[in-house]
Formats: sequence, structure tokens, C-alpha cells
Amino acid sequence: METKYVTVSELTKHLKNLFDTNDYLQKVYIKGEISNFKAHSSGHYYFTLKDNASTIKAIMFSFNNKKILFMPQDGMSVLVSGKISIYEASGNYQIYIDTMLEDGLGNLFIAYEQLKQKLQNEGLFNIEYKKRIPKIPNKIGIITAPTGAAIRDMLSTIKRKYPLCETILFPTLVQGSEASISIVRQIKKAALYDIDVLIIARGGGSIEDLWPFNEEIVARAIFDCPIPIISAIGHEIDYTISDFVADLRAPTPTGAAEIVVPNILDILNYINQVDIRATETIKNIIFKNKQELSKLRNSYVLTRPMAIYEIKGQMLDNLIDKLIYNIKIRIEKEKYYCFNLISKLEMLNPLHVIKRGYAIVKQNNKTISSTKKIEINESIEIELKDGIIKALATEIKDSRK
Repeated sequence: METKYVTVSELTKHLKNLFDTNDYLQKVYIKGEISNFKAHSSGHYYFTLKDNASTIKAIMFSFNNKKILFMPQDGMSVLVSGKISIYEASGNYQIYIDTMLEDGLGNLFIAYEQLKQKLQNEGLFNIEYKKRIPKIPNKIGIITAPTGAAIRDMLSTIKRKYPLCETILFPTLVQGSEASISIVRQIKKAALYDIDVLIIARGGGSIEDLWPFNEEIVARAIFDCPIPIISAIGHEIDYTISDFVADLRAPTPTGAAEIVVPNILDILNYINQVDIRATETIKNIIFKNKQELSKLRNSYVLTRPMAIYEIKGQMLDNLIDKLIYNIKIRIEKEKYYCFNLISKLEMLNPLHVIKRGYAIVKQNNKTISSTKKIEINESIEIELKDGIIKALATEIKDSRK
């Protein structure tokens, strides 16, 4: 009998057909640990499921992984369902996953922790972004279900503690797939009102019931809202993403109503204390001013005003005496200085030279100092100490010759 050989492709196709036609392998449920996880740019997930003894390749296409509420990670224990088939290109068998659950903790908890970490890394929980809650609000907005114990308790608490405050209800869904969209819509609507503070509230429930307040769109709407927000979701032990993003967390809706408004009796007591302190302060100011006025009334200036004048008059006389004395000294100095100048000028006065027998020759009232300036037969004047002689130059001799 002749041996028949088949190709690798033929064998792989045959085995794949056996896998694909086996009813058991069309829907299997596997528990395992994720390793070598990779989120492809196409949106598909590729990884390996393993236990202590074996491994199996796994793929989850993007149209299926959109259904899960958490991000798979290496080391995570999961519960998956899908079909087993062979990938012909490599000849490896693998599981094509339809659904995936986190083993033990559950999808919602994983999604909660992952979103919490993401928003925390972005800084949405940072204290520097928290807005101050006003101590005495005039108008409060409340986002909650229009019926139920939560809204009744809040309104009665606010009215009891501080009836002067106005409240505005923004009714919303607080449970179900459409609740998160409804909550966001009401947050944006409330931002258009003249509101001092906004309360987002819901009564207690399971994690599934409270889930709308763990949605990312709600968290970002709270963060972006310009109005200070108090989050009051569930019971005291319940924490939602909204609690971390809000400017203040209240343990319950009623607790939010207790926090948001002051007690009117406390305000009246505070006003009374302020009035007492203000009265005492004014009395102290008046008393100090009276003391100061008394000091001024009994001061030396007001009781003996002429004494101040007498002292100033004496001081003025002393200054006048000093001024006169200094003027006289200055005049004497100036006289002496002028006398010296006059003496020097007298010594230079040409008239003194005439007195000693000398004469000054002039022509046309101008002094002539050289024979070169006179021509023969020109008239000249000779000034002596006791008169002037008019003469005619008949002869001119140059002494230098």
C-alpha cells in the first residue's frame, strides 16, 4: 500500500476543521492569569492565559473588549469565555474571547480603581483646585432625584437650620445607564444660575446603583463646574469618584445639608457677640480720646499760651542782637577792604605823578605817550598839577636817536 503524505497546511486545515466543528470547543470557560498583555493599535487585545502547568494564546477583538469596564494587565486573574480554534499561519491553537471578568474583585471595582488612578494622575483630586464652600450661602442648588427620602431630608434640614436660604432643585436620574448623562446635563444647567454652592446627592445603594457617580463624564463635569460642589452619595462608607473630584465630601445627603448652611441660632449668637465686642471697642476708643483731650486741655501750651510767646520773643531779641553785631563786624571788614583798595588806586592815580612835577600831554583829550603820535605844527595840551597849557609842536626830537 502506498503511503500518502499531506502538507503542513492540509494537516492544519484538517485540525482546524475538527476544532471548529466540536461543540464543546465552541463555548469554553477558562480561568487563568494574564501574561504578555498587548493592546494593539487596531484595538485588539493579545495575551497569554496561564496557570501553574500550562499556557494558551488568547485574542480579544475590539468589538468585544469594548464591553469590559477595566483595563487588563499582566498578573491579573480573569474569567473568560470564548471559542477554541487554530490560527493556521502558526498552527497554534488559541482562544478567541467573547467576555472577560476580573476573578474575585469584579469588573466594576477594577474599573473604579483604574479611573480613580487615571484622574488622580491628571490632578483632578488636587487640593489646590478645591473651591471654598461659602459659610453663609444665600442660594443652594441640589442635583438629585426629585422624589425620595434624600431630597426631603435635605430640604427639611436646610429649612430648620437656616430658613433664610433659597434652594433650587435640578432633578436628575440617579441610577441606570442614562443617569450619568442626566447628571452632567444638570451640572451644566446649574452653572448658569446665580448659585453659591451646589449639592450632588443620592441615597444609599449597591455599587451598581451608585455607578453613575463613578463615570468619567460626571467626574470631569464636577471638576469643570465654576460653582463649589459638595458630593453626598450613598452612606458614610460609600466612596465614589465624584467624592474625590468634588470640592467637599459629605457622608450622606442629610450630612451635606447640615454642612452647607449654618445654624440660625448660632448666627444670632455670633451677631450678639459681635455687637458686644463692637460696643466695648467703641467705649474704649471714646475713653482713650477723652483722656487725650484732657491731656491737651491741661497742657502747658493751652494753660499758659503767653509763656510760649515770651520765650519766642526773647529768642527773637537775641537773634536780632546777634544779627546787628554780625552786620557791624561785616561792615568794618568791608570798610577795611575798601580802604585798602582805595589806597592801591591812589598809588596808581596819574594825578599824584603830576604833583611831583610831571605833566600829561594830550591831544584831542587823548593821552600821548610817544612823539611819533604828534606831527609838526599840531596843537597839544600839557596838563600840570595846577592847570593846562596849550602849545604848538614846532620841533619834535626822538630821544632814542
